[in-house]
Amino acid sequence: MSSTADAPRSPVPVVAGIDVATAAVRVVCADARGRVLSEGRAPLPQPVRGAGGHSEQDARAWWPATAAALRQATAALPGGGREVVAVAVSATSGTLVLASPDGEPVGPALMYDDRRAADINAKAQELGAARWRALGLTVGPTAALGKLVWYANRARPGQLVLHTPDLLGRELTGHPVPTDWSHALKTGYDPRAGEWATDVFDAFGVPAGFLPSVQAPGTESGTVSARAAAETGLPVGCRVRLGMTDGCAGQIATGAVEPGQFVGVLGTTYVLKGVSRALVTDPAGALYSHRHPDGWWLPGGASNTGGEALAAVDPADLPRLDAAADARGPASCLNYPLRREGERFPFVSGAARGFCAGTPQDEADRHRAALEGVAFLERLALERVQALGIEVRGPLHAAGGGSRSDLWTRIRATVLGRPLRVAERAETAFGAALLAAAGTLHPDLSASAAAMTAAGRLVEPLERERAALDESYGRFARELRARDWLDAG
Repeated sequence: MSSTADAPRSPVPVVAGIDVATAAVRVVCADARGRVLSEGRAPLPQPVRGAGGHSEQDARAWWPATAAALRQATAALPGGGREVVAVAVSATSGTLVLASPDGEPVGPALMYDDRRAADINAKAQELGAARWRALGLTVGPTAALGKLVWYANRARPGQLVLHTPDLLGRELTGHPVPTDWSHALKTGYDPRAGEWATDVFDAFGVPAGFLPSVQAPGTESGTVSARAAAETGLPVGCRVRLGMTDGCAGQIATGAVEPGQFVGVLGTTYVLKGVSRALVTDPAGALYSHRHPDGWWLPGGASNTGGEALAAVDPADLPRLDAAADARGPASCLNYPLRREGERFPFVSGAARGFCAGTPQDEADRHRAALEGVAFLERLALERVQALGIEVRGPLHAAGGGSRSDLWTRIRATVLGRPLRVAERAETAFGAALLAAAGTLHPDLSASAAAMTAAGRLVEPLERERAALDESYGRFARELRARDWLDAG
């Protein structure tokens, strides 16, 4: 007779997070403690980009790629997938596809960076000026609202527009699902008023019922159907919960989910995102907010400056340059390493251009000045957030490729005068898994983040360099003001 200890154990419950990015679909399966037990990946066709700012992708590839990535991930789980209790989908913000009444794409998706409806978006900005002002949102050239109108002008009766997760939600459940208020924001949803901007839609002739209803991220939208289970390895009855955009899911993955918590993402560009209790609008338009799943707000902004400051450097040479720059200490010159035309955060200026004030003494000095320049932009960003009355407390969570540099992270901490907590898994798919866990493995998102995100590596300011970097930061801000890019203050 076998003992209880010898009896086969049921696999621990897990959740699955899906990230539909531009080039691939990624899946992460994690347990209630945040341990990633399996992953999956499947490629997507590259977007076709052409004249007039067109950017399209074959939306028919989304479901086969998602199913393949899920099969890979579920097959690698101890229970073969039967332990997955919930799944959520995150995708790029502003990607739309026209679909038939049964949810099948009837043409290519218009991608997040498609600019063909820029003139429509400019008109939408005028038509809804009071609404957007109250929301603190600008309808930019690539906003999904313009693409919605573009589709409405070409749609046949009964056709509808879907965001990427809306289409995949239909495939997973076998029926229409609501969209979440994160993916819907740039399509014209007003999370402050809790409604679509029907006044603007009516002016453009967008028909009623052209878009799904809207619910909070994390809301259960159905369960996995038998057909989807056969294709993915997910169990029948697995809960399908609404996700958020890739940027919001990436923030959630760091654990920055409660008021006062912020994350600085140092990728190709620099992004600052956090949580505030109330909606705060920025008159300059540098900052805008998504709505938190629990009703708080997610203020954030994206710079045109960031990791691409080092684009001309051979990645293999970065460790040597970091070591040399670390040995020499604070730079002798100032570098605003903007490689594009114009800046959008922490200040808005179409005239902004990169500059170097002073002559670097050597390559180590030049490298150090570039690292410091991005850190100065980060300090400006935090100061802008605080000047708007938003609380920033505790260590700044840090994510993105730039956060892998110990030197750069220490410079950032010293310039900011606060520790940086480097996140272990700041991935969109992992953030989607945390949304799937809210209400299933844990009571809510805060509980999911507390239980599933690791403490991360804490990097403290270097006090011996603090005074020199404070002085350089003051000079940096004065240089920006002298060029009339940054308001006096």
